[in-house]
Amino acid sequence: MRTVTIVGNNSGRNAGDNAILGNMLDDFAKIRTDILFKVPTLNPRFIRKHFGHHNIKPVGLLPWNLALKNLGWPLYHAMTRTEMVLIVDNILFDRQLNNPVFNNLKSISWYASACRKRGVPLVLYNASVGPIDHEAGRRALQKVLDATALIITRDGNTRQLILDKGLRHPEIVVHADCALNTCPPDTERLEEIIAGEALFTNPKGTVGLNINAYIDNWSGPGRFTRQDFLRSMAGTADRLIEELDVDILFTVTQVMDLKITSECVARMKHANRVKTVSNRDYTYQEIAGLLARVDIHAGMRTHTLIFCAAVNTPMISINAYPKSAGFMATIGQDEWNIGFADLSVDRLSNLMIRAWHRRREIRETMKPLVELEKKKARKSVNLVLDLLDKSR
Repeated sequence: MRTVTIVGNNSGRNAGDNAILGNMLDDFAKIRTDILFKVPTLNPRFIRKHFGHHNIKPVGLLPWNLALKNLGWPLYHAMTRTEMVLIVDNILFDRQLNNPVFNNLKSISWYASACRKRGVPLVLYNASVGPIDHEAGRRALQKVLDATALIITRDGNTRQLILDKGLRHPEIVVHADCALNTCPPDTERLEEIIAGEALFTNPKGTVGLNINAYIDNWSGPGRFTRQDFLRSMAGTADRLIEELDVDILFTVTQVMDLKITSECVARMKHANRVKTVSNRDYTYQEIAGLLARVDIHAGMRTHTLIFCAAVNTPMISINAYPKSAGFMATIGQDEWNIGFADLSVDRLSNLMIRAWHRRREIRETMKPLVELEKKKARKSVNLVLDLLDKSR
């Protein structure tokens, strides 16, 4: 049995992260069954429950495991006592670099040096990198890349960042996000959820929205307050209801966003026209299935956009993360972006109303590009397996 460690945000709290792990395990299982995947996690029970049908070994990152999240013995052991390390998602950035509860780059850079000495190759697997805004972050990222045998990114922005920072690097391949291959559950299960939540009862249609709690991170302190943001989002939802006569479905893919979503709905004049669904109650496959039923969606969390693309639902990106803009460019949807600094009721609602009227056209133009990206995401498996077999 070969051994590979997957390093990412695998706590179970984020539907996008769950989709990355689930889809990549599915992709590997279609080709090879002789690999044991070590999965460092804050929630071993979740990993066993949802992914236990694969060859996996959860590695606890809790204090009684001698760890402070990714800082400590468990991650060091998982990365250095394995045959390969796959780094997934977007965990290599330098915001709050010295805070191990929030940031992964610094601790991974330390352990990457040990991997290099022991001959354990690292691979960035359908991942993103950045932002890298500080020299200390650049140095830490260089330590990771020095131990990296292959970089497979999910967007061109990561490649450009590495080049712009003048970093030494191995081969860079641009593929796609694993979550793009998310499949909704069977129709019976989906209809059960829809009936239980009383969703999609309005024949005029439903518009999806998604927000997150990191307001200060993306706007800059004092530039766009939480209250400003809530006014803009609640006002946009109300205007869509008034002008299009639609209902609103708020989709929460990270449980920490439930609070700000509730605050937003509480500010609305037409809160009775709103439903909220969350990954606290539903799997990533079920959330993707619900997003397949909305007419258009506007989201801040990148993986709500990726789920929409997976099920061919037109989307607007509220660009809170560089990776969101990168993803939209990849699938030819640059037109449907709004910068966080430009957020207002008029700007966002006008963009969404325009997308509403062009939704059939958007679906048709987006679908072939997304299908290509889905194939790219799956191709990454073969690149990794070739490298793994050569390392024997």
